[in-house]
Amino acid sequence: MTVLVTGASGFVGGAIVRGLLARGVPVRAMARDPASAPAGAEVAVADLADAATLARAVSGVRAVVHAAALLGEFGRPAEFFAVNVAGTDRLMQEAAAAGAARFVFIGSPSALMAPDGGDQLGIDESAPYPARFLNSYCETKAVAEQLVLAADTPEFTTCSLRPRAVWGPGDRRGPIVQLLAKLRAGRLPDLSGGREVWASLCYVDHLVQAVELALEAEKVGGRAYFVADAEPVSVWPTMGVVAQRFGLAAPSITVPPPVLSGALAAIETVWRIPAVAQRWTPPLSRYAVALVTRSATYDISRAERELGYRPTVPFADGLERFHEWVTGIGGLDQLVADL
Repeated sequence: MTVLVTGASGFVGGAIVRGLLARGVPVRAMARDPASAPAGAEVAVADLADAATLARAVSGVRAVVHAAALLGEFGRPAEFFAVNVAGTDRLMQEAAAAGAARFVFIGSPSALMAPDGGDQLGIDESAPYPARFLNSYCETKAVAEQLVLAADTPEFTTCSLRPRAVWGPGDRRGPIVQLLAKLRAGRLPDLSGGREVWASLCYVDHLVQAVELALEAEKVGGRAYFVADAEPVSVWPTMGVVAQRFGLAAPSITVPPPVLSGALAAIETVWRIPAVAQRWTPPLSRYAVALVTRSATYDISRAERELGYRPTVPFADGLERFHEWVTGIGGLDQLVADL
């Protein structure tokens, strides 16, 4: 039977669609613009805010992979809740009513990020949600995940996959691309404060593998799974490696923590003005800074044990594949221009 994939026009959703099609799985790709859906999939034009279109999208499918979400570091909380929470709940209800047997949610470790949180090294799925969240994206991914896991029943199996910083060929807007754009413009200082910062990343093929496994694995109902590359990376030295591969200069200017804190406070004040927030992306945010100044590594043993998950692409190989893809679309200038 068919698998519905939401967010099919995006990097993650599109990769999942192509991965399932390559395995011979019939896929219905949900998108608001049919022209943006990957080739080879049946297309369902639907919106998470519209129950009627969702009902048509889930009709006859055996499973749903929910990759659509509102992303962002700033924005109105109501908009994040409308898409990431209410939209997820609406999709689940329609899928269960239509007789779908499985619902795989693409969550995020950002659901565990607090405003004053520190390093999270080697944490597993027993780590609790924080009492307060770093931003609306983090909060709504946490609330939506809890709704998904609580909806598990013997007839409707639900689970959540938590990839962090998905990257690789096809990525046009993700964290690696954002960093490349800042490196190219010479606008990325070294924010490490002299500390070594470790991070788990998730190469896109690894997430696709995890989705394929989660659609078939037994005893996954009501459970969350960290999904990451086999080894974490040291963020700032790795940034230097990425810069060198693309012929860019590594970050060299350092910013004292008090200066950084003051800049973030000023930016947040300005971006509370609706006219500003609606027109421009902020140059920096507490969320973006947290991603490169807080260590965040994840224990993937539950996914290995219960899903059979096996990440196989080393970072160096993934970077080479990503560089080849960027070259094929016209180089870094074209990638950044699109961004």
